[in-house]
Amino acid sequence: MVHPLVSIIIPFKNTSAYLEECLNSVLAQSYSHWEIIAVDDHSTDASLNLVQDFAQRDTRIDVYPNTGKGVIQALQTAYAHCRGSFVTRMDSDDIMTPDRLQVMTNLLLEHGEGHVAVGQVKYFSDRGISDGYDRYEKWLNVLTEKGRNFTEIYKECVIPSPCWMVYRTDFEACDGFNPYRYPEDYDLTFRFYEAGLKIIPCDKTLLYWRDYDHRTSRTSEHYAQNYFLGIKLHYFLKLDHDPNRPLVVWGAGFKGKKIAQSLMEKNVEFSWICDNPKKIGKEIYGHTLLPFQELDHIEHPQSIVTVANEEAQKEIRAFFKHRTMRNMLDYFFFC
Repeated sequence: MVHPLVSIIIPFKNTSAYLEECLNSVLAQSYSHWEIIAVDDHSTDASLNLVQDFAQRDTRIDVYPNTGKGVIQALQTAYAHCRGSFVTRMDSDDIMTPDRLQVMTNLLLEHGEGHVAVGQVKYFSDRGISDGYDRYEKWLNVLTEKGRNFTEIYKECVIPSPCWMVYRTDFEACDGFNPYRYPEDYDLTFRFYEAGLKIIPCDKTLLYWRDYDHRTSRTSEHYAQNYFLGIKLHYFLKLDHDPNRPLVVWGAGFKGKKIAQSLMEKNVEFSWICDNPKKIGKEIYGHTLLPFQELDHIEHPQSIVTVANEEAQKEIRAFFKHRTMRNMLDYFFFC
């Protein structure tokens, strides 16, 4: 029986309140052939001492100082010390289910290189989970159950950063943690997609994802909405945009305006449509906002949809379906 070494990369900074629970969840894994490479990103609390205590008790755990500053450089520092055939990431405030490594390892061994093992996730918090996170969790798990994550990649990050595993060879082919581009987990997800890796369906919860007010994704400027939009547009223009087809932007809210500005800066021509009667016919950034029926007069367009309202999105999807337009070829939902 093959038992590949799994390298678990854990960057941490001031998470002493949660680290013990996180590390104990790794120690409790049914699959035992792993190593932890933990990197301290200049903690000012007891985090470093706590991880060092664990490392003294278990030789599979190594801890290093971040050679730079921030999550990306912490990940880079950690990866430089990896020895495993399989690579995964774990956040220092989350909890693995006891079978996470076993399930993911088995899936990768069964399907081989060119695949990403993912798992379903469950948010938890001392103060309860917001409706937004609850919807995101359900949406993400529906995709993961069928392995259809990449079909919605332009909406949100479709691979949770602490719940994936890949062959080291595939990870390096995707340029690993080298790009300095935030949000780093979303960027890596797009590079998995770009490399043609296939998602392995999974119907099991493998990670408990902790939410709290001062978690990095809530407080760091690197996870603000404009960074997400920048990542989406960067990869859309690189991977899915056909410059020989007319481009259409749907929606003139915050996201629509940011996308329009970015396209203008990149000298990419586009038409701009919306379903708000108060905005139709008005001019923004020199573009006249058109009604969505205008799409029928544009030959073979590609559409970026930035409309956030869920009911409006259903109507837009019906509009596309009626015209036999295809997701990820003819239209792309950016929210």
